[in-house]
Amino acid sequence: MVDSVQQRMTAISEPNRFRIVELLRNGPRSVGGIVDALDMGQPQVSRHLRLLAEAGVVEATKQAQQRIYRLRPESMRELSDWVQRFAGLWSDRMDRLGSFLDETDK
Repeated sequence: MVDSVQQRMTAISEPNRFRIVELLRNGPRSVGGIVDALDMGQPQVSRHLRLLAEAGVVEATKQAQQRIYRLRPESMRELSDWVQRFAGLWSDRMDRLGSFLDETDK
C-alpha cells in the first residue's frame, strides 16, 4: 500500500496534475474539456493524464471518439486512509501542546 500511495502522491504533487485532479473532483471530463478548463495544450494534458493513469489516480473510458477521464475512487480512498492514519497522531500532539501551554500560562 505504501508504494502505491507514494506513487500517487508523487503524480499528484506536480502542479498541473494537481489542477487536473481538482478539476476531475467535480466529475468526469474529456481531454478537450480539461484543455479548455485549464487553458493548457492538448499534448501537455494528455501527457499528464497518462502519468496520472499510470499512477492509478485516474481512469479513462472511450465514448465515441473521446476519452473521458475520471478519478478512481479507490485510489482516492487509499490516499485518504493513509492521511487519516496521521490525523490522530497530530491531534494527540496538538492536545498535549495545548495542555502544556495552559500549564505554562498559570
